[in-house]
Formats: sequence, C-alpha cells, structure tokens
Amino acid sequence: MITDLNIYKNLSQTNENKIVLLVMDGLGGIPLHVNGLTELETAHTPNLDRLAREGSVGRSIPIRPGITPGSGPAHLSLFSYDPIKFDIGRGVLEAFGIGFDLGAKDLAARGNFATVDAGGLVSDRRAGRIPTEECIRLCDKLQANTSLAEQGYEVIAKPVKEHRFVLVIRGDGLGGDLTDTDPLVTGKAPLAVEDESGTAEGAHSAALVNKWVEQARAVLADEPKANSLNLRGLARDPGLPQFTDIYQMRSAAIAVYPMYKGVAKLVGMDVIDFSGDRPFHQIEVLAHVWKEYDFFFIHIKKTDSYGEDGNFDAKVHEIEAVDQVIHHLLALEPAVVIVTGDHSTPAKMQSHSYHPVPTLFWGEDVMPDSVAVFGERASEGGAMGVFHATEIVPWATGYAGKLARFGA
Repeated sequence: MITDLNIYKNLSQTNENKIVLLVMDGLGGIPLHVNGLTELETAHTPNLDRLAREGSVGRSIPIRPGITPGSGPAHLSLFSYDPIKFDIGRGVLEAFGIGFDLGAKDLAARGNFATVDAGGLVSDRRAGRIPTEECIRLCDKLQANTSLAEQGYEVIAKPVKEHRFVLVIRGDGLGGDLTDTDPLVTGKAPLAVEDESGTAEGAHSAALVNKWVEQARAVLADEPKANSLNLRGLARDPGLPQFTDIYQMRSAAIAVYPMYKGVAKLVGMDVIDFSGDRPFHQIEVLAHVWKEYDFFFIHIKKTDSYGEDGNFDAKVHEIEAVDQVIHHLLALEPAVVIVTGDHSTPAKMQSHSYHPVPTLFWGEDVMPDSVAVFGERASEGGAMGVFHATEIVPWATGYAGKLARFGA
C-alpha cells in the first residue's frame, strides 16, 4: 500500500497523456446462489471485456483484508491516500460536496432522515429515500425550530440529496472523536453520540450534538416518513495534502452525488457541474472538458444504490449502461483507463462488503495478461493480483509516463 506520497510528488512530471478513473460505486458482488454468477459476471459487457482482454486486471482492497469500508475512506484510498493514516469524517465530505465552505470552528456531520416506529426503533434508515424537495423542506423546518444559541453555537442544516443532509455546528471548542447515532440496521434504537478521544472538548461536543439531536427528533416527530434522523461522520476539516500538487495533474471530478464531489474537492480536484444523472451524460461532460484536464474521476453511484437495495437485476442493468458508453470514452483517446469500484456492495448482502474489487488497467503501455473478460473470478487470474487500492493512481501515472526515473 502507498504510505509515503512524497516520493510521487518528487517524481511527478507533466505530459499530454490523460488518465480516466471510472469508478462504479459498489461494483464488486457475490453470487445470489451457490455456483451462480455475480452482478458483474451476469452483465453483458463486451466493451469492458475488451478492455480486460487488451489490458491487465486484478482485485483491489480498499482498507485492509476483511475490513468493510465506508464510501469516504474507500474513495480516499482510490486517490492514493491510505485511509488509516488519513481518517476523514463523512460529514466533512458531504459539506464539501454541496459546496459548503467549512471554517476552522466548524464540526460537520452527514445526516440521514429516517423512520422510526412507535417504540422508537428504526424501521427505515433512509425514510423511504424521500425526494430531495422533501429534504429541503425538512431542513428548513429544522433550521427554524432547533437552536444551540444559548450555548453560544450556530447550527446550520443544509439539504444534500434525497434523505441526506449536512449538519454543521459552528463555535469554539469543538472536536474529539465522536461516534455515529445510526445503528446501521433496522429494528434497533438510534444510538447516542459518544466521544472516544477522552478529551474535554470531545465530551463537550458529544453533549452538544446529543442536545441538538433530541430537539431535532422532537421537531420531526409528526412527519409521516422522516419522523427521525441519524448522524454519521462527525468531524472537522483535516487539511489533506492536495492530489493536484502530488501528481502535477489538472484533475476533474464528474460525479452526480454530493458526497463524491466532496471527497474530490477535499483532495483538490475541480468539480464539474452538469445536468443529468446517467452514464452517457457523464461521458458527454467528459468530452466537453477533455482538453482542460489531465486526470478525470468519473463516479457512477447507482451500482451501489441497487446493491444496497438488494436489487440484483437493476445493478446488472446499471453495469450494462456503463459498458455502453465505453466506446465513447475510448474515442477521446485516453492514455490510461482504470475501471474499478470503491468497494463491493453485493445485492445478496444489501450492504457494503469486504470483498476485493475487480479492477482493470487499459492503455498502450499496459502489458496484457491472459484474462479475457471482466469479472470477479476472472480477475483472480489477472497479472495485477491482489493489491491495495492506494496503488491504483501510482500505477496509472506510471503507465501514462508521468513519473520520472528514480535514481541514476
């Protein structure tokens, strides 16, 4: 795994070659039945199979073997930041994703509107994926009816997308290592925020957040679906070294969901605004900005959403939709293309998982291996083997001739 980014910063050099990192969120899967096929293996993917046949494949591990990753750390890993070393709260990523300018006194959290039953147990962690318009109304309701002003703090609730929102608490003395309120499963009660840092500011911050959550849940109690909420990833902006400085590449992010815009912006990428949410819309945007950048991060969300919903067939169809735009991508003549996921989200498990992620590298200087199709079991026989996801960008920059020789 990559732990020292300075060596790449010292060796990075510029040229005209362009790199595309195409991430199908939650790409990896497992069979629904014994001896069955995964979603990727089931999908009709002649174009991805061509890339695998002409390139080199393997399987990447986002965090460490056996560890199930969250989306934030998994994407940091894709950008070559070891997520164990660079631990970023999801609230920071969500805030960056909606263009919120986090200040030095800000504590941010990702919020999920949720549904609880009469006994206070979570029955739907996403409140039925309410429409974004409803999220906007609920954030306005929270903004108008909750406050920490008596404690000397400003509270800001901003809508993100569907059931997601950002909470920012602004004031002095915030910090610590704060836990989530989301129990991550239905049928259980929400958790209280606790501090694991053992510091005075951590204990103070946990108490402050719990006070706001209590107010917020009381305000939402009369809602038909989103009658509760949960918070995840309470954190402050850590100030990461910038991707663009390390690799000397003008870098662009083409993503639909705010969280992924946020992680890209956090590492210094330009986030490209566009209309539409389908893979062909993203490739159209790619073509439009092609001349302006050297590195492109394209994020496909729905492969993960369908996996979490347990919708095997829909995940298959989304993979096929991506396959159908690959020839448009290749027409732009990239030097290197990487296709991977940030983690696996098997529809059978309806959640993120620890399974290694099928990953392929394609380009003129990529040595082809013997693999002829893109899939989980085929990737087991690829030349790249099993490797840490932090190695993806370094391999790509090497293939693209963007790293100088080390030593005499």
